[in-house]
Amino acid sequence: MSLVPSPGSSLAVALIALAIEAAVGWPAPLYAAIGHPVTWIGRLIGALDRRLNREDEPFARRKAAGVGALAILLGVVGGLAWGVQALLLSLLPSLFGVLAVGALAASLPAQRSLDTHVGAVADGLAASLEEGRRAVSMIVGRDPSVLDEGGVARAAIESLAENFSDGIVAPLFWTAVGGLPGGALYKAANTADSMIGHRTPRHEAFGWAAARFDDLVNLPASRLSALWLIAAAALTPGASPRAAIAAIRRDAKAHRSPNAGWPEAAMAGALGLALAGPRVYHGEIYDGAYMGDGRRDLGPGDIRRALRLYRTALMVQAAVLVVIAALVV
Repeated sequence: MSLVPSPGSSLAVALIALAIEAAVGWPAPLYAAIGHPVTWIGRLIGALDRRLNREDEPFARRKAAGVGALAILLGVVGGLAWGVQALLLSLLPSLFGVLAVGALAASLPAQRSLDTHVGAVADGLAASLEEGRRAVSMIVGRDPSVLDEGGVARAAIESLAENFSDGIVAPLFWTAVGGLPGGALYKAANTADSMIGHRTPRHEAFGWAAARFDDLVNLPASRLSALWLIAAAALTPGASPRAAIAAIRRDAKAHRSPNAGWPEAAMAGALGLALAGPRVYHGEIYDGAYMGDGRRDLGPGDIRRALRLYRTALMVQAAVLVVIAALVV
């Protein structure tokens, strides 16, 4: 078999990865034994940050160093992923090779863990505000101590919408396009953005390339995730695809991120909520546009409604992939 999967094989790899991750996620014993690809990537990013990001250097030189660090990261991760994929496809018979590559690619999407973490916020908030704050602190960067019940619920739903795009749709999209290397390269870029793509004194220059590249590679997935949520709204009782479309048209472009506004606006409109807006990070208030024009006084029931929409969107995505794979093969 060719060392480079055909388009149909790459789609099969993506579907296998999606099915395995939905069924078992990344098992805790496996994590305890070897960690996770994201932690391995994170160690490399941390090493590059320590070695190349010199705070006594001029801004332009630190910016150039960040470009170099991103190039090194993508070269190492992409090269290793291509080598592993080529080895498996050369050693194993056709079907088994694709299955093996798909099993490795199952480490890339995070649909199961996202569901678990957001569900924990709903359960915690139903028990008490403090439990809700504790649970939401595991998935958002804002200060949970200043959040009331509605704030906790909104933070959880916003995280669900945004991570649906960059934690599931994006790695799956790039895996379907480029096999294991495509998905791994996306994951490296996204992890770099989460670690160094911040406008802080240390990373504003060094992380510039990582932040801009992450914006670029997330463009397709953010639009696709909004589309999946619109379709899911048509299949979910009490949700409105028409309102989701209206919210995207009106609000998505006003989000501080060129990508996050699409799934957040889609989810807000579909469920009749108002998400985003001003929030507190590290003691500072950051202004932000609202996504949707519905209720802001939310609770655990709204988180569960959002999870139902999310699960339906996952099924829509899988169904579309199956149809495309059948047409390509």
